[in-house]
Amino acid sequence: MYKDGRLVIGMAGDKEIAIEPRMANRHGLITGATGTGKTTTLKTLAESFSEAGVPVFFSDIKGDLAGMARNFPVTFWDIYGSYGIPVRTTVSEMGPVLLSKLMGLNQTQSDVLTVVFKIADDRQMLLVDTKDLKAMLQYVADNSSEFALSYGNIAQATVTTIIRNIVALEAKGAETFFAEPALNIIDFFQTTADGKGMVNILNARELVNDATLYSTFLLWMLSELFETLPEVGDMAKPRMVYFFDEAHLLFKDINKALLDKIEQVVKLVRSKGVGVYFITQSPKDIPDQILAQLGNKIQHGLRAYTPVDEKAVRTISDTFRSNPEFDTYSTILNLGVGEALVSILGPDGVPTVVEKTKILAPISMGVDITDEEMQQQILANNAYLRYRDMFDRDSAYEFLTRLYEKKTLEAEEEEQARISATEAMKAQIALDKEQAAAEKAAQKEYEAQLKAIRKQQEAEEKAKKKAVEKVARTTAGTIGRELGKSVGSSFGKFGKTLGGNVGAELARSILGTFMK
Repeated sequence: MYKDGRLVIGMAGDKEIAIEPRMANRHGLITGATGTGKTTTLKTLAESFSEAGVPVFFSDIKGDLAGMARNFPVTFWDIYGSYGIPVRTTVSEMGPVLLSKLMGLNQTQSDVLTVVFKIADDRQMLLVDTKDLKAMLQYVADNSSEFALSYGNIAQATVTTIIRNIVALEAKGAETFFAEPALNIIDFFQTTADGKGMVNILNARELVNDATLYSTFLLWMLSELFETLPEVGDMAKPRMVYFFDEAHLLFKDINKALLDKIEQVVKLVRSKGVGVYFITQSPKDIPDQILAQLGNKIQHGLRAYTPVDEKAVRTISDTFRSNPEFDTYSTILNLGVGEALVSILGPDGVPTVVEKTKILAPISMGVDITDEEMQQQILANNAYLRYRDMFDRDSAYEFLTRLYEKKTLEAEEEEQARISATEAMKAQIALDKEQAAAEKAAQKEYEAQLKAIRKQQEAEEKAKKKAVEKVARTTAGTIGRELGKSVGSSFGKFGKTLGGNVGAELARSILGTFMK
């Protein structure tokens, strides 16, 4: 309860155990075995903060916290949108470090994902949803030689593995979570007209089944608070208190880079006016560097069944400032349900001695609401109208799709031009061959005609020569005979012979002349 400007947790005998509001942003830890009362303590603290006008956020894993809506202003949230206002974010806002955790990437794959985010940022390509990220990864892989000098080598096999992990993530509902409108974290900082802080409840009944998604989502929200809120320094009371239930899931198999990031956020987010309270079974679930930042500690009962358990409980007891009235170690082992050892930061910031405390019962203890009543309250919330409908704006996927379409069109045009040029060349070659064949045929016909003319001319010459020879022989013969007669009549037999010889010689002369 909120009383006299303090957050009363419970009673140590007649003494009220309360957290000073201005020390509430120094963070806290609620631990204890299953069934020892951690959820009751969560409710009590959440109600006290709400009464003090401080908004709170926590996840409802078992579905038994919704009853707070009977007595306190409550906003229900759900990343699946079934039992609360849809909670969405963008791939860019989640960032490569948390996405690597979400997908279980190794260091090399995580480095490549970081490079892809850097390229997207340098090229002003917005990564909203998973299809944006897949398109960006493929674009970088397809153009890896272009990026190698500026960003380093990017192996296709690594990109393929990351894309395969994204597809697996989509099967878990990532397409619903990575979308717009993205959550505006400021919507958590609501107060009512009567001054009560909003109790923001994340339905995690389904979400917690995927431990990695659950823890990564809560860590993202904490990171958003850190990155979004301005520095405010010390305040009279926190601007908001963030409860991280099942916190052991956050630190399971965590790498050093992410652990360093969590440590940074926890250290610095208190200067933004935000208190963070981790809830888990044992303090040993929290790394030492984080544990050292948690000033307000509420330790419910633990059980020690083995020497290892006994050693762990003794180590935990040694972290408290001892109280001479009881033994811390044995008290932890014998705490009843609803009892806890509590050490808080005093007004001077120094941890108080540990007190055995009976935690106050929350106002909403045992109160519940039906799913129908929850839905009515969700629909009546103004924030529901802002987040109800998803939209898909122009982002990396659309830009790269247009780029690929343009390149494809240009490639098709180039191919068509190449085909056209090839066809034109083939046509020209065929035409050249046809013309060459025609010219060859014409030449052949010309030569044939010339040969025929020459043959005809030769025949005509031969015929003409024969005709001339015939005429010459006839003429020579006639002359010879006539000459022979004339000479013969004058010289007798000798004259006939002489005349014949002269005629013959004359005939040969005549023929020879024509033959030349």
